[in-house]
Amino acid sequence: MAPKVIKLFCGLLLVTLLSSEVAGSRKAKTVRTSFEYKAINCRRHSASLTDFGGVGDGKTSNTKAFQSAISHLGQYASKGGAQLYVPAGKWLTGSFSLCSHFTLYLNKDAILLASQDIREWPVIEPLPSYGRGRDAAAGRYTSLIFGTNLTDVIVTGDNGTIDGQGAFWWQKFHKKKLKYTRPYLVELMFSDNIQISNLTLLNSPSWNVHPIYSSNIIVKGLTIIAPVPSPNTDGINPDSCTNTRIEDCYIVSGDDCVAVKSGWDEYGIKFGWPTKQLIIRRLTCISPRSAAIALGSEMSGGIQDVRAEDITAINTESGVRIKTAVGRGGYVKDIYVKRMTMHTMKWAFWMTGNYGSHADKHFDPKALPQIKGINYRDVVAENVTIAATFEGISNDPFTGICIANVTINMTAKTKKQPWTCTDIEGITSGVTPKPCNSLPDQGPEKIKACDFPRENLPIDSLELKKCAYSIIHA
Repeated sequence: MAPKVIKLFCGLLLVTLLSSEVAGSRKAKTVRTSFEYKAINCRRHSASLTDFGGVGDGKTSNTKAFQSAISHLGQYASKGGAQLYVPAGKWLTGSFSLCSHFTLYLNKDAILLASQDIREWPVIEPLPSYGRGRDAAAGRYTSLIFGTNLTDVIVTGDNGTIDGQGAFWWQKFHKKKLKYTRPYLVELMFSDNIQISNLTLLNSPSWNVHPIYSSNIIVKGLTIIAPVPSPNTDGINPDSCTNTRIEDCYIVSGDDCVAVKSGWDEYGIKFGWPTKQLIIRRLTCISPRSAAIALGSEMSGGIQDVRAEDITAINTESGVRIKTAVGRGGYVKDIYVKRMTMHTMKWAFWMTGNYGSHADKHFDPKALPQIKGINYRDVVAENVTIAATFEGISNDPFTGICIANVTINMTAKTKKQPWTCTDIEGITSGVTPKPCNSLPDQGPEKIKACDFPRENLPIDSLELKKCAYSIIHA
């Protein structure tokens, strides 16, 4: 065989071998992943973000990939629903919107990274029950994971991560360079049948989880972490919602771990959409500058029938705080807290009627809030500076306060009176240290007062289904 022919033959052979090796390599990158989890509904159809051009290198924007995937999967809403699987990787993205009968699922090694390109955050109108943005009077940036007018929507995973990369936004906030209100990590509006579960949320630009004007909501198994100095990084904020269950969450926050809301001043009064039938259980909170559970201060649509149990607060400013003011209107009533443990606190309990932040100057000074039926029982607190500060409103006292079987051990160095009470009415039984005269002790026979209602809320009857999937993806 001639030398040139031999060279040509060898060259072709080498190309063939290399092509086979590359093809084999490409084939090896396609994997089958099986997983299962519990959800309000399972899905008949599944796809991977990589099917729509997603690139998990932490640098490439996946905003269009998410939008394309959800738009495509939306066609299955009436055909058994659809699931978008996010594989391991770092997936940079701006804001994107979900659809109905849809599940977003994050692999345990998947990280959603919030884009720092402000062009990837569309601006939308202020919330109608707030009348304006919180950071600025104008609109607000759309939340990272957003949805409105949806039914049956799930955001879950195998403890996958959503990182808001919030320092970008915190700096703008502190320098007063924001034209619009910062985005949240997850926000669902005017929606029904929601599940947000089994995820780690880090460094939110502002609030982390914000269901609003919605019903039948489960928030479960979240780990939420933000630096303590970070501004307004509330953990979970149910806002004008009905029938909500928050459970098994661990939160380290720069603000309240759970803040219950329902609108701001005259806007919330006009909108008139309360938060009611809320369960909070097995919550662990660390928030040195704020509360484990806060009710308000934006409570102008009303807050009623909140049941919190098995709560742990560590190194937190206050255990339970009610915040309101003249001009808020609305009400906070029928609140029940039991089996709460606190370690290293400034306040165990705090209620204030002079929380002065207002949406604008047009609030009605005659709109007085109604605070009544506040029940705490079976509470133990250690290393506490102030047992309680209860500050009602002159000619508008906070009434029906009931505290039973509560032991608060004060710090050794505290010099202040453990209780401060003005414009309040209520009773106590078995409370240490001795409460103020506005809360007279009723004796040991009332030790079981302040208990939960006997009937269950509807959300407690909702059982999650076991869903199993096997998906082939790049």
